[in-house]
Amino acid sequence: MAWGDGVARSLPPQLSAARLSLRPAPAASPPSIPRRRAPTRSRRSCAAPAMAAGGSRWRSYLGVIVSRQGQRVQHFQQAEDILLTLLEHVHGAEPRFLVDYCRNLEAFEFTLRASEDAVTVEVPLHLDGDALRVRPCQPGDPGTCHLEVPSVVTGVEDWTSAGETERGGGTVRHLAPGKVLQRLKELLVSAIVHCQRRSLLQPGDLSAENLQEDAMELSLLVRGGWKTVRFDIVPVVRRQQEPLRLQGRQRDRGFPEGSLQKATAEAHFVPASPRCWRSSAHLPVLKLLWAVDTLQGPRLDSLRLLEQLSSQDWREEDGRAGLSFDHLKTVLLWSTELFPSPEDWQDLEGSVYRLLVVLLRCLATRRLPHFLRPEENLFHGEPLDLASLYPKVEAFAQDPPRFLRFHFGLPASAKGLQADPEVRALLRLPAEDGAYWDTAYFDILLSQLQVYRIQDDARRSAMSQLLAKVQREIPTRS
Repeated sequence: MAWGDGVARSLPPQLSAARLSLRPAPAASPPSIPRRRAPTRSRRSCAAPAMAAGGSRWRSYLGVIVSRQGQRVQHFQQAEDILLTLLEHVHGAEPRFLVDYCRNLEAFEFTLRASEDAVTVEVPLHLDGDALRVRPCQPGDPGTCHLEVPSVVTGVEDWTSAGETERGGGTVRHLAPGKVLQRLKELLVSAIVHCQRRSLLQPGDLSAENLQEDAMELSLLVRGGWKTVRFDIVPVVRRQQEPLRLQGRQRDRGFPEGSLQKATAEAHFVPASPRCWRSSAHLPVLKLLWAVDTLQGPRLDSLRLLEQLSSQDWREEDGRAGLSFDHLKTVLLWSTELFPSPEDWQDLEGSVYRLLVVLLRCLATRRLPHFLRPEENLFHGEPLDLASLYPKVEAFAQDPPRFLRFHFGLPASAKGLQADPEVRALLRLPAEDGAYWDTAYFDILLSQLQVYRIQDDARRSAMSQLLAKVQREIPTRS
């Protein structure tokens, strides 16, 4: 049997014929915390009672996840109140550290998650960020930078260090993240002691043990109700920047118009080392995620579902971390761009599979591009066993009902499931070829998984043409 026959059988007749003949097809001409959206019945679930029962299982599983959201909001707000009390005391002692009371994005992210990842809290610095000059820490290294302080910027002399470059006989001063962090740490400790003495903190409300660690963020464990929330506090320098240009990509494709420009209008710099800063996309990515929630379809419900599965079944048995929420929300952003049509997001099952095919491709190629900086691989440097993680995600894609249940103890077993060799062959196509990071390629994967129900003639034609290319790259099998 030639490779791809299984794909052809799952395609619409006209597309199947185009693939088998190997002839290219003709060219075709801030809101509040999100509310649960009731997923619509999938088209495939209408085909038979058994499929309808499967759709009900998807909705039931999601319903349990969403039912916890209100309680998670309460936990976050209670913990946030304690944190804001500390930051207000810090600001009173040192006005250069500002208190940002707009925490809707952090609360929004917290309610989407099932994992206990830390909540990043940025503490803005009261200085003219636009007047600072950004210079690479090392020539040719765009990852980290110095923030040079010109003479017009005053009031931060104790936060600067001497640079190595002499200009006009004077020494360039750099804003030193190590000094800023040390001062913020001292003030946080003072705030904790102050609040304890005034009985503003009760025993068990807060743990500051992680403040002893030499890290680029200050971690506090804060109790919210019966739940403990970890806050990673980081000082941030904000400055205006030119609208981000995504090379070779259509602006706002799949997103509300103008959302990318709004999300990236401001650059955020956070500590990378005691001497260097780095650009942070934490809040811009959250703003894009918020924008996705304004679109129709169960997009965020798909993210919630995969996040629950990841925390329950895709982690290592020895306790090592699996996929983080940052990984999964990046997958959702890519899926939103790669599948811009509302037709892709009609039902929960189909929406989840849009994320799954992107995630499987990233696991197979061992590369998850940052959405705003695609040259950056989010898997690089992470303590992930990708070889062990891939078959777990693949098993869910093959047989979702086996995993759509809540349980305690060991992850659900994938024994007895056989990998689809044609799907694996598709996923192992060269990552360097941009044709295999495009809608037509992922449409082929969806068709192989038998969840492709798109009626758009242009997309069918594009998929037909790419199938001919795939046929040439993957050798036939007997």
